[in-house]
Amino acid sequence: MAVAGTELADGWALEGGAVTFDAAPADGAAVTAGFLFDVPVRFAEDSIEASLQGWRAGEVPSAPIIEVREA
Repeated sequence: MAVAGTELADGWALEGGAVTFDAAPADGAAVTAGFLFDVPVRFAEDSIEASLQGWRAGEVPSAPIIEVREA
Protein backbone atom coordinates (compact mmCIF):
# COMPACT_ATOMS: atom_id res chain seq x y z
CA MET A 1 0.00 0.00 0.00
CA ALA A 2 1.11 3.52 -0.71
CA VAL A 3 -0.44 6.93 -0.07
CA ALA A 4 0.69 9.88 -2.21
CA GLY A 5 3.60 7.77 -3.50
CA THR A 6 4.92 6.85 -0.04
CA GLU A 7 4.91 3.13 0.74
CA LEU A 8 3.21 2.16 4.01
CA ALA A 9 4.74 -0.84 5.80
CA ASP A 10 2.01 -0.76 8.44
CA GLY A 11 -1.07 1.22 9.42
CA TRP A 12 -3.39 -0.76 7.18
CA ALA A 13 -4.98 -4.22 7.04
CA LEU A 14 -6.45 -6.42 4.31
CA GLU A 15 -9.70 -7.92 5.54
CA GLY A 16 -12.04 -9.91 3.29
CA GLY A 17 -10.81 -8.21 0.14
CA ALA A 18 -11.05 -4.66 1.53
CA VAL A 19 -8.20 -2.47 2.74
CA THR A 20 -8.78 -0.70 6.06
CA PHE A 21 -6.50 2.13 7.22
CA ASP A 22 -5.77 2.91 10.88
CA ALA A 23 -6.09 6.59 9.93
CA ALA A 24 -7.80 7.88 6.80
CA PRO A 25 -5.49 9.20 4.05
CA ALA A 26 -5.62 12.95 3.35
CA ASP A 27 -8.36 14.16 1.00
CA GLY A 28 -7.23 13.84 -2.61
CA ALA A 29 -4.18 11.68 -1.79
CA ALA A 30 -3.64 8.91 -4.34
CA VAL A 31 -3.94 5.46 -2.76
CA THR A 32 -2.20 2.66 -4.68
CA ALA A 33 -1.52 -1.01 -4.04
CA GLY A 34 0.28 -3.94 -5.56
CA PHE A 35 -0.55 -7.53 -4.73
CA LEU A 36 0.48 -10.99 -5.93
CA PHE A 37 -2.16 -13.61 -6.60
CA ASP A 38 -1.69 -17.36 -6.42
CA VAL A 39 -4.14 -18.94 -8.87
CA PRO A 40 -3.99 -22.72 -9.39
CA VAL A 41 -4.00 -23.68 -13.09
CA ARG A 42 -3.55 -26.73 -15.28
CA PHE A 43 -2.56 -27.20 -18.91
CA ALA A 44 -5.60 -27.07 -21.22
CA GLU A 45 -4.23 -29.73 -23.58
CA ASP A 46 -2.48 -33.08 -23.15
CA SER A 47 0.47 -32.11 -25.35
CA ILE A 48 2.47 -28.99 -26.18
CA GLU A 49 4.04 -28.37 -29.58
CA ALA A 50 7.62 -27.16 -29.40
CA SER A 51 10.43 -26.65 -31.90
CA LEU A 52 14.18 -26.57 -31.50
CA GLN A 53 15.24 -23.75 -33.81
CA GLY A 54 18.76 -23.24 -32.62
CA TRP A 55 21.52 -24.63 -30.50
CA ARG A 56 20.26 -24.96 -26.90
CA ALA A 57 17.22 -22.89 -27.77
CA GLY A 58 13.61 -23.91 -27.86
CA GLU A 59 10.38 -22.21 -28.64
CA VAL A 60 6.89 -22.89 -27.36
CA PRO A 61 4.45 -20.68 -29.27
CA SER A 62 1.67 -21.13 -26.72
CA ALA A 63 0.80 -23.23 -23.72
CA PRO A 64 -2.91 -22.70 -22.97
CA ILE A 65 -3.85 -23.02 -19.32
CA ILE A 66 -7.14 -23.25 -17.44
CA GLU A 67 -7.87 -21.96 -13.96
CA VAL A 68 -8.62 -24.76 -11.48
CA ARG A 69 -11.61 -23.62 -9.44
CA GLU A 70 -12.25 -25.06 -6.01
CA ALA A 71 -15.49 -26.96 -5.78
